[in-house]
Amino acid sequence: MIPWLHRGDPPDAFPPVETALTDPDGLLCAGGDLSPARLLQAYRRGIFPWFSEGQPILWWSPDPRTVLYPAEFKVSRSLAKTIRNRGFAVTVDRAFAEVMAHCADERLRPEGTWISPQMRAAYLRLHELGLAHSYETWDGDRLVGGLYGVALGSVFFGESMFSLERDASKVALAALVRAMIERNGRLIDCQVASTHLESLGARSIPRSQFVRELAEAVPDVPSAVP
Repeated sequence: MIPWLHRGDPPDAFPPVETALTDPDGLLCAGGDLSPARLLQAYRRGIFPWFSEGQPILWWSPDPRTVLYPAEFKVSRSLAKTIRNRGFAVTVDRAFAEVMAHCADERLRPEGTWISPQMRAAYLRLHELGLAHSYETWDGDRLVGGLYGVALGSVFFGESMFSLERDASKVALAALVRAMIERNGRLIDCQVASTHLESLGARSIPRSQFVRELAEAVPDVPSAVP
C-alpha cells in the first residue's frame, strides 16, 4: 500500500522520498491533483507525476536518479556535423503546445504515452505561468524536433522529447545545454536511465545526492501560484 493524497491536502503534503517503493522503483504515493502549486512542490522534492490514462495520479521518486550535468553533455561527430551543416534553427517557447502534442503522439511512441489530456493541460498551465518551457528544432517552417520541461532555480526538469528528423531532438537538447551553461545551470533532470540518454552523457546518481543538490539549486518555489 502507498499513501493517498487528497485534493484538499496542502501542496507539499508528500511523504518522504525515502519511503518510496523499490518495486516498482520509486512509486511514492497516489492521488492529489496536478495544480501548479503541487507540481512545483513535487519537483523541488525530487518527485514527478507519471501515470497512464485511467489510472489515478501516481507520484514517483526513483533511486537512483538519472541526471545530465551540462558540462558532461556529449556531442558526437555526427551530431556536431548536423548542428553545423543541417541548417536547423532552434527557438525557445515558440511552440510549447505543439511540442507537447508531438511528444504525446502515439505514432511516434509505439510503447504508448503517459501524456494524457490531463497532463497536457497541467503543463500548459505551468507554461502560461512562465515555469515550463520548450526548445523547438525547425527545418524551415516545419517543426521537426523538440523537448519540454520545468525550470526551477538552476535545474531544468526534463519531461519528454521528440524527433521527426534524425538528431532533431538532440539539436534542441544541445541548445538547452548551451543555455544552462551560460546561466550557470546546475543540472538537467532526466528522471530514469536509458541507453539514449547515457549516450548523451547522462548518468545515474543516488536519490539522496539528487535531493541534496535540489535543496541547493532550488532554494524555494514561487508561492503565488494556484
